Amino acid sequence: MSNSTDFRGTASPRTVNSSAFLRTRRNVELCKRGEMRAERFLDAATEVFAEKGYQHAKLSEIVARAGGSLATLYRIFGDKEGLAYAILERRLENHVGILNDMNFSDLPEQALREVAIRIADSMLKAESRVVYRIVIGEGESFPALRDWFFEHAVAETRGILTRYFQQEMDNGHLRLNSAEAAATQFYMMMFGNLIIRVASGYLDKLDPVALREQALANVELFLQGALPRG
Repeated sequence: MSNSTDFRGTASPRTVNSSAFLRTRRNVELCKRGEMRAERFLDAATEVFAEKGYQHAKLSEIVARAGGSLATLYRIFGDKEGLAYAILERRLENHVGILNDMNFSDLPEQALREVAIRIADSMLKAESRVVYRIVIGEGESFPALRDWFFEHAVAETRGILTRYFQQEMDNGHLRLNSAEAAATQFYMMMFGNLIIRVASGYLDKLDPVALREQALANVELFLQGALPRG
């Protein structure tokens, strides 16, 4: 048994399904050209998943867009599910990289605004929309992909934010009841509504200026309740 955390910030015990863990690449060695081919497969798969949905996407169309052969795709990724895992992992690396690259030595007002802007910009990428549609919009049909995302991406993001909020609470820069709860509240205030709209296919074209403005407005609302009062 392990503790998994949902978007509400509560930990609930669940049995970990081994099939939910990462299965992006087979144990094959790739030269530089092979790595480039793998990236083209991922880019093409992202496009096709965005247009057709994961369930209805066909490997033949992905190969036609990427070039190469179906045999090469199978050798690198195994199957369509392997491609999806690789897209989830690439998204996770990008998302976590944004948080880890932040200059958390700044006061929370500046650090959180910068985090919000960078994550807002990342939400504009087709890869982000594909990930949320797979794990939320089609999650019930593909529980292994959904569970991997929550066990890894959600937990890792919340962990980074939780550590930061605890650090700033200890430094006297934030007044919070729980760093862990605040991590979930912060992220969901920033992008919860947007994630739901994107996952349902309701919103395809995102306005980058409006998205940044909304993210910053949500940061201000969060800080109103989190900053110490003099």
